[in-house]
Amino acid sequence: MAVQKLLRMGDPRLLEIAAPVRDFDTPALHVLIADMLDTMAAAGGVGLAAPQIGVGLQVVIFGFERNERYPEAEPVPLTCLLNPQITPLGEDEELGWEGCLSVPGLRGEVPRYTRIRYQGLTPAGELIDRTVEGFHARVVQHECDHLIGRLYPTRMRDLRKFGFTEELFPDLRA
Repeated sequence: MAVQKLLRMGDPRLLEIAAPVRDFDTPALHVLIADMLDTMAAAGGVGLAAPQIGVGLQVVIFGFERNERYPEAEPVPLTCLLNPQITPLGEDEELGWEGCLSVPGLRGEVPRYTRIRYQGLTPAGELIDRTVEGFHARVVQHECDHLIGRLYPTRMRDLRKFGFTEELFPDLRA
Protein backbone atom coordinates (compact mmCIF):
# COMPACT_ATOMS: atom_id res chain seq x y z
CA MET A 1 0.00 0.00 0.00
CA ALA A 2 1.99 3.03 1.23
CA VAL A 3 4.85 4.03 3.48
CA GLN A 4 3.52 6.34 6.20
CA LYS A 5 5.28 9.09 8.12
CA LEU A 6 6.63 7.90 11.45
CA LEU A 7 5.79 10.03 14.48
CA ARG A 8 8.82 10.93 16.58
CA MET A 9 9.31 11.30 20.31
CA GLY A 10 7.77 14.62 21.31
CA ASP A 11 4.61 14.14 19.27
CA PRO A 12 1.79 14.01 21.88
CA ARG A 13 -0.04 11.27 19.94
CA LEU A 14 2.68 8.82 21.00
CA LEU A 15 1.64 9.34 24.63
CA GLU A 16 -2.04 8.43 24.12
CA ILE A 17 -3.64 5.11 24.99
CA ALA A 18 -4.80 3.26 21.88
CA ALA A 19 -8.37 2.03 21.50
CA PRO A 20 -9.17 -1.66 21.00
CA VAL A 21 -9.97 -2.86 17.51
CA ARG A 22 -13.69 -3.62 17.33
CA ASP A 23 -14.17 -4.43 13.62
CA PHE A 24 -12.14 -7.28 12.15
CA ASP A 25 -11.36 -8.34 8.59
CA THR A 26 -12.40 -4.98 7.13
CA PRO A 27 -10.87 -3.28 4.10
CA ALA A 28 -9.75 -0.35 6.30
CA LEU A 29 -7.98 -2.69 8.72
CA HIS A 30 -6.22 -4.49 5.87
CA VAL A 31 -5.04 -1.16 4.42
CA LEU A 32 -3.71 -0.10 7.85
CA ILE A 33 -1.78 -3.35 8.25
CA ALA A 34 -0.37 -3.16 4.71
CA ASP A 35 0.75 0.43 5.36
CA MET A 36 2.35 -0.65 8.65
CA LEU A 37 4.23 -3.49 6.94
CA ASP A 38 5.45 -1.16 4.18
CA THR A 39 6.50 1.47 6.72
CA MET A 40 8.32 -1.02 8.94
CA ALA A 41 10.16 -2.51 5.97
CA ALA A 42 11.14 0.90 4.56
CA ALA A 43 12.53 1.96 7.95
CA GLY A 44 14.36 -1.33 8.55
CA GLY A 45 12.44 -2.02 11.75
CA VAL A 46 11.62 -5.25 13.57
CA GLY A 47 8.25 -4.01 14.80
CA LEU A 48 5.75 -1.18 14.54
CA ALA A 49 2.65 -0.09 16.43
CA ALA A 50 -0.26 1.74 14.81
CA PRO A 51 0.18 4.81 17.08
CA GLN A 52 3.64 5.31 15.53
CA ILE A 53 1.92 6.26 12.27
CA GLY A 54 -0.76 8.31 14.01
CA VAL A 55 -3.47 5.64 14.25
CA GLY A 56 -4.78 5.21 17.79
CA LEU A 57 -5.72 1.53 17.55
CA GLN A 58 -4.32 -1.52 19.34
CA VAL A 59 -2.49 -2.98 16.36
CA VAL A 60 1.15 -4.08 16.40
CA ILE A 61 3.25 -5.91 13.85
CA PHE A 62 6.63 -7.49 14.40
CA GLY A 63 8.93 -10.09 12.92
CA PHE A 64 12.03 -10.63 10.82
CA GLU A 65 14.43 -13.27 9.61
CA ARG A 66 17.50 -11.07 9.96
CA ASN A 67 17.89 -7.40 10.79
CA GLU A 68 20.93 -5.13 10.43
CA ARG A 69 19.91 -3.10 13.48
CA TYR A 70 19.92 -6.27 15.65
CA PRO A 71 22.44 -8.62 14.01
CA GLU A 72 22.68 -10.96 17.03
CA ALA A 73 18.91 -11.41 17.42
CA GLU A 74 17.23 -14.71 16.63
CA PRO A 75 14.46 -14.61 14.00
CA VAL A 76 10.94 -13.69 15.11
CA PRO A 77 7.92 -14.87 13.07
CA LEU A 78 6.07 -12.11 11.25
CA THR A 79 2.98 -11.43 13.33
CA CYS A 80 0.10 -8.99 13.26
CA LEU A 81 -1.39 -8.77 16.76
CA LEU A 82 -4.56 -6.87 17.67
CA ASN A 83 -5.79 -6.04 21.17
CA PRO A 84 -2.78 -7.69 22.82
CA GLN A 85 -2.44 -8.74 26.43
CA ILE A 86 0.93 -9.58 27.96
CA THR A 87 1.41 -11.78 31.00
CA PRO A 88 4.93 -11.99 32.48
CA LEU A 89 5.88 -15.59 33.29
CA GLY A 90 7.98 -15.01 36.36
CA GLU A 91 9.73 -11.97 37.69
CA ASP A 92 13.07 -12.43 35.89
CA GLU A 93 14.14 -9.44 33.88
CA GLU A 94 17.00 -8.90 31.49
CA LEU A 95 18.70 -5.70 30.37
CA GLY A 96 18.99 -5.30 26.62
CA TRP A 97 19.68 -2.59 24.07
CA GLU A 98 16.66 -1.20 22.26
CA GLY A 99 16.06 1.33 19.56
CA CYS A 100 12.81 2.67 18.20
CA LEU A 101 11.68 4.05 14.87
CA SER A 102 10.03 6.91 16.81
CA VAL A 103 13.30 7.66 18.64
CA PRO A 104 15.60 7.62 15.60
CA GLY A 105 19.35 7.34 15.96
CA LEU A 106 19.30 6.51 19.68
CA ARG A 107 19.61 3.32 21.73
CA GLY A 108 19.08 2.58 25.39
CA GLU A 109 19.51 -0.33 27.76
CA VAL A 110 16.02 -1.37 28.88
CA PRO A 111 14.87 -3.97 31.41
CA ARG A 112 12.22 -6.39 30.10
CA TYR A 113 10.67 -9.60 31.35
CA THR A 114 12.64 -12.55 29.97
CA ARG A 115 9.62 -14.80 29.41
CA ILE A 116 6.06 -13.77 28.60
CA ARG A 117 2.77 -15.07 27.31
CA TYR A 118 1.03 -12.85 24.81
CA GLN A 119 -2.50 -13.17 23.61
CA GLY A 120 -4.50 -11.22 21.11
CA LEU A 121 -6.28 -11.52 17.82
CA THR A 122 -5.37 -11.78 14.15
CA PRO A 123 -6.84 -9.30 11.68
CA ALA A 124 -9.55 -11.92 11.02
CA GLY A 125 -10.40 -12.06 14.73
CA GLU A 126 -8.77 -15.43 15.43
CA LEU A 127 -6.95 -16.05 18.72
CA ILE A 128 -3.16 -15.83 19.01
CA ASP A 129 -1.71 -17.31 22.21
CA ARG A 130 2.07 -17.69 22.46
CA THR A 131 4.68 -18.16 25.14
CA VAL A 132 8.02 -16.64 24.16
CA GLU A 133 11.35 -15.54 25.59
CA GLY A 134 14.49 -13.69 24.62
CA PHE A 135 14.44 -11.10 21.87
CA HIS A 136 10.96 -12.17 20.75
CA ALA A 137 9.61 -11.32 24.22
CA ARG A 138 11.50 -8.00 24.19
CA VAL A 139 10.06 -6.95 20.82
CA VAL A 140 6.49 -7.76 21.85
CA GLN A 141 6.82 -5.80 25.11
CA HIS A 142 8.38 -2.84 23.29
CA GLU A 143 5.66 -2.68 20.63
CA CYS A 144 2.82 -3.13 23.12
CA ASP A 145 4.22 -0.26 25.21
CA HIS A 146 3.30 2.02 22.30
CA LEU A 147 -0.34 1.07 22.84
CA ILE A 148 -0.26 2.47 26.38
CA GLY A 149 1.61 5.65 25.42
CA ARG A 150 5.10 4.57 26.58
CA LEU A 151 8.41 4.91 24.79
CA TYR A 152 11.39 2.83 25.86
CA PRO A 153 13.36 5.71 27.47
CA THR A 154 10.66 5.89 30.17
CA ARG A 155 11.50 2.30 31.15
CA MET A 156 15.23 2.90 31.45
CA ARG A 157 16.83 2.80 34.88
CA ASP A 158 20.25 4.23 33.99
CA LEU A 159 20.37 7.11 31.52
CA ARG A 160 24.13 6.67 31.26
CA LYS A 161 23.17 3.72 29.01
CA PHE A 162 21.32 5.96 26.54
CA GLY A 163 22.95 7.52 23.52
CA PHE A 164 23.37 7.79 19.80
CA THR A 165 23.64 4.42 18.08
CA GLU A 166 26.70 5.46 16.08
CA GLU A 167 28.54 6.38 19.29
CA LEU A 168 27.47 3.32 21.28
CA PHE A 169 27.83 0.83 18.41
CA PRO A 170 30.15 2.29 15.76
CA ASP A 171 29.97 -0.92 13.69
CA LEU A 172 26.16 -0.78 13.34
CA ARG A 173 24.04 1.44 11.14
CA ALA A 174 21.53 3.67 12.94
